[in-house]
Amino acid sequence: MQAKVPILKVEDLHVKVEEKEILRGVNLTINSGEIHALMGRNGSGKSTLSYTLMGHPRYHISKGQILFKGQNINELPTNERAKLGLALAFQYPMAIPGVSVVNFLKAALRAVRGKDVPIKEFRQELKDKMAELGVKDEFLSRYVNDGFSGGEKKRLEILQMLLLNPSLAVLDETDSGLDIDALKTVAHGVNTLRKPDTAILLITHYQRILDYVTPDFVHIFQDGQIVASGGKELAKELEAKGYDIVVKDLETAGAA
Repeated sequence: MQAKVPILKVEDLHVKVEEKEILRGVNLTINSGEIHALMGRNGSGKSTLSYTLMGHPRYHISKGQILFKGQNINELPTNERAKLGLALAFQYPMAIPGVSVVNFLKAALRAVRGKDVPIKEFRQELKDKMAELGVKDEFLSRYVNDGFSGGEKKRLEILQMLLLNPSLAVLDETDSGLDIDALKTVAHGVNTLRKPDTAILLITHYQRILDYVTPDFVHIFQDGQIVASGGKELAKELEAKGYDIVVKDLETAGAA
């Protein structure tokens, strides 16, 4: 059995946006081969964590550190984090009119690998990943997210992830706004990303995607912190009881 190694360690992370503190001491360790689900209400700070991990300049780390594969990446720009193997799938992917999907994916792969990818090699890799997701060839000639449905946008995010093959994939509410067929397709892509030497941080509101993607750990995010952690059963408990009751029950059990 391959030994698990820490891919991500977040230690006492405090983050401000325009002098307002959003993250208030986040601690999280993700090892290779693991899927972690981060669940919480709107406004709890989940997306702030994802953007901070990726190095968005609007999010200022006032305390704590992010260790990626043992390296402190607090000051690294986004492109350098991507080259190290960190990738983020957005909740609301932006449209890029005039840029075709195939050119966008080729440019992304070149940027992450730091060199040109031979056309034949690129097309074969892309074809294989498209087949895994059931994406049709005509998808490639369309402009990035221009006129895409919600499901198509999320498929493109997952296709990009499969092609880039990151060490850690951070998926920010990839399941939001999806019908059941699109949800199953995206979940299949997420499961395909899971490998012994990679890891996934799946940020979500709802338990429903966890019917198709089985997490190793579930964390409850509230007021800029992880307030509770458990196994996959914690997600079902949240769905059944709601955040307030589950957190209160856990606090009562901890105090007993």
